[in-house]
Amino acid sequence: MFLTRFYYGILYFLVLIYEIIKATIDTSIRSITGKIDPVIVDIETELKRPISQTILANSITLTPGTLSIDVDSDKQIIKVAIISPRSVDEVIPFEPYIKKMLE
Repeated sequence: MFLTRFYYGILYFLVLIYEIIKATIDTSIRSITGKIDPVIVDIETELKRPISQTILANSITLTPGTLSIDVDSDKQIIKVAIISPRSVDEVIPFEPYIKKMLE
């Protein structure tokens, strides 16, 4: 059990670093070309524990081009400001790793 959680913790960290690098390049290109259309979206999460939701919200904020505005733990919703419209999977690709690591 512990080793499985540890394994997903390492995978989460690697995916987070990859997504930060990818988002940095995307945000830089969008800033230079002016293709910015900011939106605020509510993202429903599968995570039930407040600590898991907080880690997900912090991961979203660490990724350039996104900012977590509010976390509603009871309704399992995170309000996110995004530099341009994207799918939910592109905004929170690390949710499954957090779920397997902490839930």
